[in-house]
Amino acid sequence: MKFPIIRTAGLDGMLVTFSDALSEASNRATLAFCEAVKASAWPGVQEVSTSLASVFLRFDVNTLRHETLQERLWELLSQQDWLQAPLPGGRRLWQVPTVFGTELAPQLGEAADAAGLSEARAIESLGTARVRVLTIGFAPGQPYLGPLGAEWNLPRQTELTPQVPVGALVLAISQFVLFATTAPTGWRHVGQTGFRSFQLGSQDPIALRAGDEMIFTPVSRSDYDRFCAEDSRFGGASREEIPA
Repeated sequence: MKFPIIRTAGLDGMLVTFSDALSEASNRATLAFCEAVKASAWPGVQEVSTSLASVFLRFDVNTLRHETLQERLWELLSQQDWLQAPLPGGRRLWQVPTVFGTELAPQLGEAADAAGLSEARAIESLGTARVRVLTIGFAPGQPYLGPLGAEWNLPRQTELTPQVPVGALVLAISQFVLFATTAPTGWRHVGQTGFRSFQLGSQDPIALRAGDEMIFTPVSRSDYDRFCAEDSRFGGASREEIPA
């Protein structure tokens, strides 16, 4: 199959897909193309959002015909190689204090063994990785983050962990997920943060945006407790604008 492709999604949706598998380039294209569609401000387009490698548009069929929207999308796609497009502006770099392992994140050792690393090397690898918010989904404000190195291309577990807490950093298939709510998971719980990516009632309830970047900085349990006590929303995380 040759990409990109455009497909209808229900009566009032359209999906532009850049790859059938996640890669840095396909996610880059997704983020850049999404911003370009938003900037075009086509009458009738009501929603534009991204997944790992696709852009979804919802539109008013009484204002905009399917054929017209497809033509506009193909015209926009033809303007550049979106796999090489610059990432959109307005992105932030978050540095998040994280406890790796211990009773707070008990599956670090299992993940390290599967990657062929000691726990110390695993913490060094995971704690220095600078990962992108690839997309947000599953739960409000919950980011999928990556890509991580090839050594972390680990399958999901064969059984569910009954529950991980809010702020759990879990790992599988070369990605992190930072849990926005308590939930069961088949991903390995390797780190724990005080970061709350969704807070109902806040002026800005969803903290992260697709395209933001994150570093999960290793800290001691005592520092983690102090950060959480001082900052109940972000657990001591800092952020800065990424230069365009």
